[in-house]
Amino acid sequence: MAGAPDLFVVCKHCGAEVSPYVTECPYCGNRVRKRAPKIERGADGEGRPKEKRKAPRPPSLGKLMPGEIPGIKADEDRRPYVTIALAVLGALGYLVLAFVGRGDIALIGPPGEDVWRVFTTPFVNVGTWGMVACVGCVAIFGTLLERRHGALVVLLLWLAAASGGAALVAGVDLFPIAVGGNAGALGLLTAWVVPVLLARRRRPDEDDDADLYGVLAIGLVVALLPIGFGYSALAGVWGALVGALAGLAFSRFKPR
Repeated sequence: MAGAPDLFVVCKHCGAEVSPYVTECPYCGNRVRKRAPKIERGADGEGRPKEKRKAPRPPSLGKLMPGEIPGIKADEDRRPYVTIALAVLGALGYLVLAFVGRGDIALIGPPGEDVWRVFTTPFVNVGTWGMVACVGCVAIFGTLLERRHGALVVLLLWLAAASGGAALVAGVDLFPIAVGGNAGALGLLTAWVVPVLLARRRRPDEDDDADLYGVLAIGLVVALLPIGFGYSALAGVWGALVGALAGLAFSRFKPR
């Protein structure tokens, strides 16, 4: 190999073979050379340069999916704990009505000092079909949002849509009635579907596998709950508006 030292050197005085890295013959003491050859740094015993070790890369988040928020990375495998809690509370609120009066925990009439009712009334679903519609909608679209944007986003969106809708009804109506989670359910649904609709408008040729007919059917069922079950239409409109604004915000975040 070019540049590699000789395997041995012959002493001109005694004819012995000596190491190429010595300056004097160990047998006769005759000077073989003025200085020993330089050993190249980074070379192994066979004269081959050693491979440079690459410095480990610092850990980093993967690319964001469309609609994901930087710093709040999606995790498709984790459990949507906030969504599970909201769905369970919605089902329990329906069962609790068998033991307590609706007016004890729901927003029926001016809240007065019981402001806490704007937080409990979204879980007091009325009627079996109303409960199934609201809880099912929350479970489906809350899970999709939580796995894409995180638990905190779902919690804040629920409070803004559901409790915000109840607070709006309490502040506008002379005798406010706002029961059930239709506002929160519509908020989660619209927050999920708006980015999908905008993405289809920008890229009509791409297939996102979203069943918008099913989304429309669920949305219509929840939106029509005020007709026969006593849910607040004003709260529902507020929840859908909050969700639509949130969906517009989500759609502005581009993948990295």
